[in-house]
Amino acid sequence: METRSNHVLVGTVVLALLAGTLLFTVWLAGLSTKATNCFDVYFSQGVGGISKGTAVNYSGVPVGKVEKISLLPNRPEFVWVRIEVDGEAPILQGTTAQIKGVGFTGASEISLDGAVKGGKPIDQAGPQGCPVIPSGSGGLGALLNSAPELLDRIQRLTERLTELLSDKNQNSIADILDNFDKTSKVLADRAPDLAKAIGQAQVAAQNAGIAAQRVGILADSTNRLVNEQGKPAAEDLRKAIASVQRAADNLDSVVSEAKPGLNNFTKSTLPEANRLVHDLRDLSSSMQGFSDRLNQGGVGSVLGAPKLPDYKPGKQR
Repeated sequence: METRSNHVLVGTVVLALLAGTLLFTVWLAGLSTKATNCFDVYFSQGVGGISKGTAVNYSGVPVGKVEKISLLPNRPEFVWVRIEVDGEAPILQGTTAQIKGVGFTGASEISLDGAVKGGKPIDQAGPQGCPVIPSGSGGLGALLNSAPELLDRIQRLTERLTELLSDKNQNSIADILDNFDKTSKVLADRAPDLAKAIGQAQVAAQNAGIAAQRVGILADSTNRLVNEQGKPAAEDLRKAIASVQRAADNLDSVVSEAKPGLNNFTKSTLPEANRLVHDLRDLSSSMQGFSDRLNQGGVGSVLGAPKLPDYKPGKQR
């Protein structure tokens, strides 16, 4: 009787455990019925650290996980990553997917960001049947993509540094440093002279400032002189010019009125004056002859004819 009671108790406990397991399974199934959306992301870069089950975050908030990762069929240069995202996550136009590292463990995650407020949801199916979220180059992926170029630049920089630090250039640099040292010593020796020159330059600058101030005062005085005395003088000058102009106009009128008389004087009076001068010259010549005869022969020579000399025949030879 006691054994039978134990079996009943064990069976009851087992049935209770089975019922509890069944209820827990149903509860878990109810939790897992939360709506999700699938999206495809195509990466043209390495996806190291990403695997199935990797977390998907939206601006740092967990919203899903990676469901599948493989090379894109017929396009092996792209990596195809399918993610499952919470149906309430705002996957809108402008959203991009990037691979970001998590700490220093080497693990990575897919980060979604960049949605535009008021944008339309990304819901158009892509080649693999799910909407496509554009991939962005950032974080670890961008670093890995730029690593070859970075290494190439580092190599070129190393080569240039090697050329710069060649034996010939090192000797040139040593000569430059030596010359710089000598120049520094010369400057140190000339420091008192330089200080004196600077002091003189300061004095010269001060004197130049004083001279400039005096020039300004002189300019102000000249300006006042021009304004106070120049204007009356200019007014007198304008009056004098006006008087000269009026005199010139009067002279022009006088010349115009005298022009007929001048023409008559030129045509008739001048020829008569020439004849008068000729006659006066003849009269003067006659008077000169009369005076000469008077001086030589007296009054008689002037009043009578000159006496002829007596003729005496001489002996013929």
